Amino acid sequence: MRIIQTDKAPAALGPYSQAIKVNGMLYTSGQIAIDPAVGKITATTIEEQAEQCCKNLAAILAAAEYDFSEVFKTTCFLANMDDFKAFNAVYEKYFISKPARSCVAVKSLPAGALCEIELIAAK
Repeated sequence: MRIIQTDKAPAALGPYSQAIKVNGMLYTSGQIAIDPAVGKITATTIEEQAEQCCKNLAAILAAAEYDFSEVFKTTCFLANMDDFKAFNAVYEKYFISKPARSCVAVKSLPAGALCEIELIAAK
């Protein structure tokens, strides 16, 4: 088991890792739209926040020597299910391999985020 850590994605907000790599599998923690350059959410729209989530995941994938084509499962959390269509418009630009996915509405997300994405990838 190897902990994956990169300064190109936000540091964990609690006692967890950005990702864990084990037996050819990569499991990421949920990524919200924190801009790692400033350490907080700067995006205000669902599209901007979804884009930052995907950029954060891209950085973690790269640090673990994976890419989006190796992602086979995602879990997405939305603070408002009315954002589903706009969220999908950004999501589909990154997850072109169309991994299996769960997408749920939640009461709230850390730091007032509008969305959060976690993924599982395999080599």
